[in-house]
Amino acid sequence: MKFQLDEPQGGNSISRHDTQGVWVNGQPHTASVLVPWKGAVVAWPPSRFEELQPAHFEAIKALKPELVIFGSGARLRFPSPALWRGLVESRIGFEVMDIAAACRTYNVLASEGRNVLAALLIEG
Repeated sequence: MKFQLDEPQGGNSISRHDTQGVWVNGQPHTASVLVPWKGAVVAWPPSRFEELQPAHFEAIKALKPELVIFGSGARLRFPSPALWRGLVESRIGFEVMDIAAACRTYNVLASEGRNVLAALLIEG
């Protein structure tokens, strides 16, 4: 008998991802997004890894997560620490993964009720 919820109560869940985008709560997103564990999915401006700016990470900070899972696209790439320094200074955890690992990790943490945010870079 299974006692675990398939989807967190009132929270967001990433049900699918591929090279074209991610599906959050069954809704497709084909451009970069911020997915908080609860609340609305937010469009995120960068469309290429090379476009990342400190302001993009300040937008994340404004959502006040405890931990950010950054999905760097189809392959693992680490942004310059200068870009996300404001997160660390605000005591917000920051982990970098490829988008597949980021989606899986986000779902596990969100299902535990953690205040996690997935910043998913979808390059098109």
